[in-house]
Amino acid sequence: MIDLHYWPTPNGHKITIFLEEAGLEYAIHPVDIGAGDQFKPEYLAISPNNKMPAIVDRAPDDGGAPISVFESGAILAYLANKTGRFVPADTRGRTEVSQWLHWQMGGLGPMTGQYGHFHVYAPEDLPYAKDRYQREALRLLGVLDRRLEGREFIAAEIFSIADMAAHPWINPYTKAPLDLTPFANLRRWHESIAQRPAVKRAYAIAEKYGKREMTPEMHKILFGTPPNTTA
Repeated sequence: MIDLHYWPTPNGHKITIFLEEAGLEYAIHPVDIGAGDQFKPEYLAISPNNKMPAIVDRAPDDGGAPISVFESGAILAYLANKTGRFVPADTRGRTEVSQWLHWQMGGLGPMTGQYGHFHVYAPEDLPYAKDRYQREALRLLGVLDRRLEGREFIAAEIFSIADMAAHPWINPYTKAPLDLTPFANLRRWHESIAQRPAVKRAYAIAEKYGKREMTPEMHKILFGTPPNTTA
């Protein structure tokens, strides 16, 4: 059994995609990041960076005590190693998947996240920041579009954890959509992955938690200081 500490964000979707694709038994434990659940001591014990998602594997392969894992890329790698799925068996293929997973973790996710912050959530209009991160997000989409030319999947000719990591981070901000018109390969790939039954189930999970308008308190929790602290 996998305990998944989850909230419906792009990084959260990565893990539900894997779990649904693999058919692993799992239980969702909501981490309401707008309410500050990520700062609770019991959550920090498994995710010390106070970010979501995190998992606890109650039945690790070594038969020992439960293993907790934080950081979405590390979780995907752990689950791939546990199941032997969604990564190639050969060294070259595994390396290819690993580098594109790290590309998402170090580039596409953070830069798109900054784009979303300054276009959707920033309390003041900062043209330099908005332009900087929009250009970088588009540059990274261009990298992925070129990679996908003539390819069904991102790496190693298989549906892998690299695809799972990148898919939720393609244009995730409905209030500030990026123009994907120039990226035909990206759009074709993104739609193809979205049609997978397990991916549909994973994204449907998010609907259970609804959407809320950002309040000043939620904004402070997400982007300012943790609750019960001074600035």
